[in-house]
Amino acid sequence: MSTNRVALAQMTSTADVAANLSCAFSLLREAVDGGARLLAYPEVFACIAGRKEKLAAAEALDGPIVSAFREHAARHGLMILLGSLHERIPGDSQRVHNTSVLIGSGGELLARYRKRKLFDVDLPGVRIRESDTIEAGREAAPVVETALGRIALTICFDLRFSEIYRDLRAEEAEIVCVPSNFTAPTGAAHWEVLLRARAIESQVFVLAPAQEGQHNPRYRSYGHSMVVDPWGRVLAERASGTGLVWAELDTGVLREVRATIPMG
Repeated sequence: MSTNRVALAQMTSTADVAANLSCAFSLLREAVDGGARLLAYPEVFACIAGRKEKLAAAEALDGPIVSAFREHAARHGLMILLGSLHERIPGDSQRVHNTSVLIGSGGELLARYRKRKLFDVDLPGVRIRESDTIEAGREAAPVVETALGRIALTICFDLRFSEIYRDLRAEEAEIVCVPSNFTAPTGAAHWEVLLRARAIESQVFVLAPAQEGQHNPRYRSYGHSMVVDPWGRVLAERASGTGLVWAELDTGVLREVRATIPMG
């Protein structure tokens, strides 16, 4: 069994936090049984809801949700990416951070990243203004050394800003996570081409766990959770439905691509 086996969780999260977490833990057990070294969840995996429910579900990073996953990580020796969850901001009852958390295989917090690029848009049939409830982060996307390689954290709409990924390449990132909740229309048009472009231009593995399906009467996401290698090849994909996407990350491919087209 490869030592670089990763699993991406595709989910259809709703306003029911308990049900979302039940699904997440079920996928965690499947990932452990399948020998994953890293399990990555999509953006806002614990709650997709309106303003009131979103604010109510928010918690600090030492709260019960992150703490529970830290315990599982330590118990199973599994690195876990909480793609993002709503992080409570002390003293602010009206907005939260959209925060990605990387947990080490010993249960330690390796890195956290607060989403910087917020999605404010009017589309046919749906109007989304993340800035109404989300406070943008101010720190650059982090890169952290792990047993799998140098992992960088980004979130969803960041994908459209190539300069973020060029900076991560300069920081010697080897694996870039893009947990997402792309709308169905924008996903159908741009999701795959953007993921492959970011992988090619930065010469990194891209891990993109995604939300999929009908979350409420007004919102549907695209799905197609995907792993892309540094040459731009799609290694694995799940078009629809809840479940895991599996892939093996061959570090030899990364070295070969970077040697073939030097961009450092």
